[in-house]
Amino acid sequence: MKKDLHPTTYRPVVFQDEAADFAFLTQSTAQTNNTIKWEDGNEYPLVKVHISSASHPFFTGEEKIIDTEGRVDRFKAMFAAAEKRKAELANKAKKTAARKTAKADKAEKTEA
Repeated sequence: MKKDLHPTTYRPVVFQDEAADFAFLTQSTAQTNNTIKWEDGNEYPLVKVHISSASHPFFTGEEKIIDTEGRVDRFKAMFAAAEKRKAELANKAKKTAARKTAKADKAEKTEA
């Protein structure tokens, strides 16, 4: 293993979740210029985070419900429209084939 690969400057740091108004004290090498006075009366470096276990949906259980019904309805509508187009093209092909057959029959009658 390489020597001096991992940082050795661990120190107590406060991480503060601004969205949930939650903070915790832990060891870290994160660099910051901000400080905060902690519950024990000491001043520690402060790292502000946007999300933590106090605000993440996995930990809080407040996941957003996805509109699956709307998605399914849209899929069904697109599928129905595709089936309609397919049927219209099949009918058009049948009519074209019928016209060609009628023209061929008419041509045979006029020749005979």
